[in-house]
Amino acid sequence: MYEQSLVKTVEPIKNTTISRMNKGKKWKYGYDKEHDIIILSHNGQIGEIIEIQNLVIALPKAPKDVYSNPKDKWVRFDQPKELERLKNIFDWRSYPESSKEKWHDYIDEEFRRREEGFWFMNDGKPTWITGTHYMYLQWSKIDVGAPDFREANKLFFIFWEACKADKRCYGMCYLKNRRSGFSFMSSAETVNLATLASDSRYGILSKSGADAKKMFTDKVVPISINYPFFFKPVQDGMDRPKSELAYRVPASKFTRKKITENEKLEDIKGLDTTIDWKNTGDNSYDGEKLALLVHDESGKWERPDNILNNWRVTKTCLRLGSRIIGKCMMGSTSNALDKGGENFKKLYNSSDVTKRNRNGQTKSGLYSLFIPMEWNYEGFIDEYGVPVFTNPDINRYAPDGELIDVGVIDNWQNEVDGLKDDQDGLNEFYRQFPRTTEHAFRDETKGSIFNLVKLYEQIDYNEEMARTLGVTQGNFQWANGVKDTQVTFHPDPKGRFKVSWVPPQQLQNNVVLKNGIKYPGNEHMGAFGCDSYDISGTVDGVGSKGALHGLTRFSMEDAPANSFFLEYLSRPPTAEMFFEDVLMALVFYGMPILAENNKPRLLYYLRRRGYRGFSMNRPDKIWNKLSVAEKEVGGIPNSSEDIKQAHAAAIEMYINDHIGVKQDGTLGDCYFNELLNDWTKFDINKRTKHDASISSGLAIMANNRHLYRPNAKVEKPKLNINVSRYTNTGNNSQIIK
Repeated sequence: MYEQSLVKTVEPIKNTTISRMNKGKKWKYGYDKEHDIIILSHNGQIGEIIEIQNLVIALPKAPKDVYSNPKDKWVRFDQPKELERLKNIFDWRSYPESSKEKWHDYIDEEFRRREEGFWFMNDGKPTWITGTHYMYLQWSKIDVGAPDFREANKLFFIFWEACKADKRCYGMCYLKNRRSGFSFMSSAETVNLATLASDSRYGILSKSGADAKKMFTDKVVPISINYPFFFKPVQDGMDRPKSELAYRVPASKFTRKKITENEKLEDIKGLDTTIDWKNTGDNSYDGEKLALLVHDESGKWERPDNILNNWRVTKTCLRLGSRIIGKCMMGSTSNALDKGGENFKKLYNSSDVTKRNRNGQTKSGLYSLFIPMEWNYEGFIDEYGVPVFTNPDINRYAPDGELIDVGVIDNWQNEVDGLKDDQDGLNEFYRQFPRTTEHAFRDETKGSIFNLVKLYEQIDYNEEMARTLGVTQGNFQWANGVKDTQVTFHPDPKGRFKVSWVPPQQLQNNVVLKNGIKYPGNEHMGAFGCDSYDISGTVDGVGSKGALHGLTRFSMEDAPANSFFLEYLSRPPTAEMFFEDVLMALVFYGMPILAENNKPRLLYYLRRRGYRGFSMNRPDKIWNKLSVAEKEVGGIPNSSEDIKQAHAAAIEMYINDHIGVKQDGTLGDCYFNELLNDWTKFDINKRTKHDASISSGLAIMANNRHLYRPNAKVEKPKLNINVSRYTNTGNNSQIIK
């Protein structure tokens, strides 16, 4: 049974508090710090509180009387014929005074809807749309004429309104599917805001200057032209400009009062507001002051253009000092990672509203939004704007009257199944029509040394079953804060560890003391691999992450066999914090660790704390052949070509045996998609970029250390140190001989 996870109703505030504040109309539009919610009501009263991608938003309270038309759905209002003939303020001024009075209420109401939004009945349900959304539906012209109402667009505009209302926010980073309408919606918002503001500038960027120009001429300008006279300032220059749309003298910021006053034209102050576009580049709009920047196709900026560099520059165009004076509306599907997708992915991930600095801002300043394709796929949205997720058990019709007899998810799956023989084609389809962020950033298959079919089988399975896999995020702690005692695991949604299995109580903290040195008591059950780091700070402030992976082996204990059960990919403020995290995991599970000794601080840390017995020696050498340092702290070097090949071969072996669809038809139980995605991109010659692959490969080698014993010659044929390469076409990847 499909369950949508895009939006949900929440109750972060007591009903008594809401009622009390509503009675006094004390709720203020904007971010409410006391209750940590964003309020979109203009009348001091709130109703339903929703959460969209971790952003908590309070909607206005529904009025007693909600507009309803005979069709019980959104229908665009016809503009009165008399007013339709009036093209500008001058036509209105020359209109007989006796005829103006009857239109005052109509114009007033349109201005109110523009500011406060609009309530209407939709399939028997009171539905609220923002003022921006109303302007899009009612007054914007798109390629098919008038836009349809869609639930996906309603949530998009609510999220965008929250971005505008929140003074901490620079705007949105929207990860979308193809033909979701973003270009038209952002164009409509540009015109809407520009025709309200004075002394302001509105800018457009896209993946190329030609694309930005096309958006300007084909979308922005027609929307502006089709505005009714009471919303449209007088335009300076050509009717259909190519580079700049200027609202200048004698235009004015319009209100109903303003357009009915008998002012002399020479006394009217102009807006002096412009909309223009720029060629794509890192320094586009550098030094400009912008009220709105539209970033279209942000995930398709290819070298030498860099969306990250551009955002660092244009972000400053939206603020004066610490005060945010403008917003960015950024949206795109993603290209392959090496064709602009990687930078957009970084920008999207740095816009997570759950990760804020002390100023309450995300790393990028933007708020990320992802709307899965099933919400916004043409042909599968009914006349009420609601997506048909699964095969309907009652007749449901599209806005054009066509019967919808198949659910969008089934249709999507059929497309996916038809592309199983074309991995690159499938990945492109995923990027165009993603159901998850993993799909949206799915990379091309070229260059992978591992079996991608198996890896993607596992990734897709994990995404589909995400709610039932039982992966828990959290941290380890010493009992009562006393080190070197007992370790406990504490679930925490922001924790640094991801855990899919914990040992039974009797096997936890199984540490054996021998001659004053502590040894792992569960060595027979599994082992850890670790890619460590030595220096707390980095030159760029980022640096690679510390990586730790735990893997079980076959044993008679109550534990899953050959299963990755723990993942840690993090970089705490200090290296010592990372070392302590690693140590606590080792103690809790009672398992040894194989770590690279070219960054030895972790190994020395374990030795100083009395845990030298947990640090495995390199398995490819006998004790007498180890160096002095290796005898002292253990570990394995990463410089040897033989070790590199053996490490990659270990991962290859594990993927073929335990990932994706196995020989018995069951799916593997590696539930850590960050690890799986790192394997898809692993480059044996550029290992430093793949922390997860390094640590996981060491965990595999640790559990299969018997394969690497130098005196066991009979075992050598079992080790293929030459990494196979795969065609990665068809249902089963084929080894290239």
